[in-house]
Amino acid sequence: MRSLIDLQKKLYPDLLDVMQQRYSVLHSVDLFQPIGRRGLAEHTNLTERIVRSEIDFLHKQGLIHITSKGMHSTKEGKILLDQLASFMSEVMGLSVLEKQIREKLHIDNVIIVPGDSDQQDWVKQEMGKACVAYLKNVVQSDFTIAVTGGTTMAAVAEVMKPLEKDGSYLFVPARGGIGEKVENQANTIVSEMARKTNGEYRLLYVPDPLSESTYQTIINEPSINEILQQIKGANIVMHGIGDALKMAERRKTSDKILSELTSQNAVSEAFGYYFDGDGNIVHKVRTVGIQLEDLVNINHVVTIAGGTSKGQAIASYFKQGKTNVLVTDEAAAKQLLREYSL
Repeated sequence: MRSLIDLQKKLYPDLLDVMQQRYSVLHSVDLFQPIGRRGLAEHTNLTERIVRSEIDFLHKQGLIHITSKGMHSTKEGKILLDQLASFMSEVMGLSVLEKQIREKLHIDNVIIVPGDSDQQDWVKQEMGKACVAYLKNVVQSDFTIAVTGGTTMAAVAEVMKPLEKDGSYLFVPARGGIGEKVENQANTIVSEMARKTNGEYRLLYVPDPLSESTYQTIINEPSINEILQQIKGANIVMHGIGDALKMAERRKTSDKILSELTSQNAVSEAFGYYFDGDGNIVHKVRTVGIQLEDLVNINHVVTIAGGTSKGQAIASYFKQGKTNVLVTDEAAAKQLLREYSL
């Protein structure tokens, strides 16, 4: 495909520019529908005159539907977007970026979506869609899927669709909650994912973090121990990566520990572990759920994280080598490459 694109650039240099522009307009209509021309111009960074021209073309082709409330993508438009996704990834150079990241991180699969989720909320939804597409390819009947909390995982739940496989699935929280907004807690996210896939789910009513004595008491409770075994036996784990100091603040960490994290240059957090820029563990909080060592026995560990601000954290976490799939955005991928070149 790459050679074909290079030939097209030589013979029809304007063709790919037009394709990208029309793809961008159709993609934005599909994301923000119903949407008007002015809103579409803002999201695509095109003039209203150009947007008007592209809308007329897409409407004549039957790819969008225009109503008094705004524009919608048609069934044909959605199909076209799906069919063009991999081609446009090549055109925009994302495939090259994916290959570079795979080689840097030494992992099996990297999926990159356009944009910067720090600046554009819809990019998280696109990462979510990419994650759901990956799930459809690997999930099997009676799989258990463990999921952490956070805004990125909540975005995955928002765009979750039936996985179109025979059999049932069990969604479980990968660890206890940390007292954040209820919509971003793992319990809420797994119940939403199960509802949208007609799957089953289990809940884990345990705070995060815990004292050592409380931890030992809780894990010996029969009901907690049962769900804990289901979590540790997961076939797929989906998790985000946090900024170390922000996660410490959300956990209401003591000033002493915050000072230690700062002095040891902690930059990332996952599963209750804090890592420095070289991937070394500098602090660990006691949590009920999946531990870092459990990931070695899980076939599909999917990390979903994006935004320029997460580039350093992603690079830090992946030096542990516990994940085989990364779903991210273009901005984080480019920042990650810069971190590795330092």
